[in-house]
Order: sequence, then structure tokens, then C-alpha cells
Amino acid sequence: MSAPVYPFEVTHRDVWSIALPATFAFVTEPLAGLVDLTLVGRLGDASLLGGLVIGVLVFDFLFSITFFIRLGTAGLVAQAVGARDDNRALTHVVRALVFGTGLGLLTIVLAPLINWLSLTLIAPEPDVIPAFEAYFGIRIWSAPMVLVNFALLGWFYGRAEATTGLLLQVVVHAGNMALSTLFVFGLGWGVGGAALGTVIAQAIAAGLGLWLVVSRFGGFAAIYERVPNHVLLDLAGIRRMLSLSRDLMIRSIALMSAFAVFTAQTARMGTLELTSNAIVLNFLMITSYLLDGQAQAAEQISGKAIGANYRPAFVRAMKLTHFWGYAISAVLFLFWLTAGPWLIDLMTTADEVRQHARIYVPVAALTALTGVMPFVMDGITVGATLNTMMRNGMVIALVVFLLLAAILQPLFGIFGLWAALHLWFITRGLVFFIGVRRKIPQLFPAS
Repeated sequence: MSAPVYPFEVTHRDVWSIALPATFAFVTEPLAGLVDLTLVGRLGDASLLGGLVIGVLVFDFLFSITFFIRLGTAGLVAQAVGARDDNRALTHVVRALVFGTGLGLLTIVLAPLINWLSLTLIAPEPDVIPAFEAYFGIRIWSAPMVLVNFALLGWFYGRAEATTGLLLQVVVHAGNMALSTLFVFGLGWGVGGAALGTVIAQAIAAGLGLWLVVSRFGGFAAIYERVPNHVLLDLAGIRRMLSLSRDLMIRSIALMSAFAVFTAQTARMGTLELTSNAIVLNFLMITSYLLDGQAQAAEQISGKAIGANYRPAFVRAMKLTHFWGYAISAVLFLFWLTAGPWLIDLMTTADEVRQHARIYVPVAALTALTGVMPFVMDGITVGATLNTMMRNGMVIALVVFLLLAAILQPLFGIFGLWAALHLWFITRGLVFFIGVRRKIPQLFPAS
């Protein structure tokens, strides 16, 4: 017996109702870190700033690995929404909340090991270690709340409630900025104050998000009636979640590895190359946050189409999110080309760095165009929960990047490294696009 079909239309408005609030939410992310760096930087102690930078780096890495909780939850919830199965959607988020809380508590238990491993691998100067450990010792307590927030964001974005997702992320980042300002400057608590501001902001957002979910279903008892223990602990469901989580984690590690290699290779070419490219890489970072809104729309609508067993909506989602992704990227490309030199002057006062960074503006601006397909197709594959394809495709793309970097950098220097990065983007996009196109008949066998 074939699965029921629930047709629905996909319009430009549907895409932007998800993409616009998601874009604003994602853009708030780097602002909070920038405020913490500015606050501590203005204290005038280089060792405090160095400790904070290392601490932020460690937690960015740690939580980026566990971001699979948000991605996996969003895809599974979107499919349940498409199938019009509210209980299944609720089961997915409850399971993710329990799993995230447990993993967060385990992170706290392993804090001494993570601390030691971080210092061993990074090997910072001795004068920054006290500030790092002060930051780390407080910030680690945010782990359960961060992972709970990942699960909640997956729930709200999976249900196309992007405005609520925006609300939670604004609470996290605006709360962090306000509290960190109070603790660092108002109370003089230094890097510990910056860490505490983050912990409290995450806790407030987690409490608000849980309240929104619980109140929607009439309380914890009502949720338990919908998701009893035998449903929550269903082995097939748990295996699917863990399999998806494993593959998404491998995907994230492969993704981060490419950027780590790019940074390491520029560092080996000297301080001037490192600082110049670090500045223009901000163009890529901002581009990624702006394109993530389209990826979020692609994720939700494609997942809903899978659950609804409605192929036309899936195909339409691919077309519209690519269309708007390229429209945004064209504007960004022209903006970076024209405003790039001015932005470089704003970010640094060192004339030598300014002159050198301007050389790389065109290749950095080009990421706005080469990045569209991989970002949008990431969203499509997450929404369709094609976890094996996500994992294998990202690993293949990483191997291609490493080979191209090894060949092109000795021939063309930093420009060869940038070329490898662009080809990495293109490879990711094409692998996922071709893979998804071939997979459509299996995703919608009755269509």
C-alpha cells in the first residue's frame, strides 16, 4: 500500500517566510562574539583577550560538532509535519531534548579532559592560560542549555516557525551582549563575566523555548500522554536518530577541516598572508550567514515534501531556493567588489595589511557565487535526511580540496589555495545536486 499524498503549494512567499527571519537570526550570531571580544579587548590586557579568543575557539569547535542535534531534529520534524503527524514530530523533539541534555551533562563531566586536550593541542603562551581556564570553567556549564536550544531550534525551524526561532536566537545573543557588558564593565568580572553572560543567556533562551513547547501541548502530563516511554524509547527511532547524528557529525568535522587547513596553510606562508586572508574571509563568513536563510527554507520545505509524499513541492523548493540564493549572491558579489576595500580599511589600520588584503578581494567576493549551490543543497539533503549522502559527499569534497590545495598552492601560492576552496564549494554542490536528483524516484516512488 502506497503512502498517502498531501499536496501543498510552494510559493516565493513560503520561501521568504522562513528564509527572512532565519537570516536575521543567523546574522546575530557573530555579533555576540564580536561584542565579547570588544569588551575584553578594551580592558587593555592582551593576555585576557588571548585567553578569551582561545576559549571562544574551543567552544565554537565543541558546539559545531554537536550542531547535528539541530540539523537532524529539523529534518525529522519537517517530515513529520508534511505527513501531518504531530505526535511523531513531538516524539522527535522530546527525544532530541533528552539526548541533548544527556550529552551536555557528559560534556561537563569531561570538562577536565577537554580543558587539558585543548591546551595540549593549541599550546598557547603561558600568560593567556589563566584567562582561558577562567573562561572555560564557567562557559562549560552552558553545554546542556546550548544543546537543548539546538533541539528547540530544530523543532521550530522544522515546523516552519522561523519567527520563533529568530526570537530564541535574539534572546541568546542580545542577552549575552547585555549581560556580558554588565558583568565585564559594570562589575569588573573580566573574561569570567563574559562567560557567565553566555551561560545565563543560553539558560533564559532554553527556559523560554521549553515553555513555548510545553504550553502549546497543555503541560508536561499532556506531552507524556502523546509520547509515553515505549514510544520515546523505541529502538528503531533511536537507531535512526543516532545514525543521522553520527553522519551529520562526520559531515561537520569534514566541513571544519577544510577551513582549518586553509587557515593553517595561510599561516605557514607568513603573518602578512595570515592576517590579510583572515580579514577577507569575513566576507565569506557574512555571505554564509546570509545564504543560510535560503538553506533553512530548503531544509524545511523539502522535508515537509518528503513527509507529504509530494514530489512537485520538493522540486519547486529546489528551484526557488536556488533562484533566490543566486539573486542574493549576485548582489553580494558586487557589494564585496565595490565596498571590500573600504571594509578592509575599517577592519585594520595597518597599511601593509590593507594593501595586501585588497589583492584578495575579487577571489573572496567570488565565494558569494560558488557558495550558493552547496549551501542550498546542504539544506535539501538535511530536510530529506539523506545522511549517508551528506556524510559521503562532504568527505569526497574534502578529499578533492586537499588534493587540489596540494597541487595548486605550490604553483600559485595563496591564489591556488583560494582556487581549491572555490572548487571545494563547486564539488560539494554538484555531488549533492546530482545525488539528490538521482534519489528523487526513491524518495517519491508513487509519483
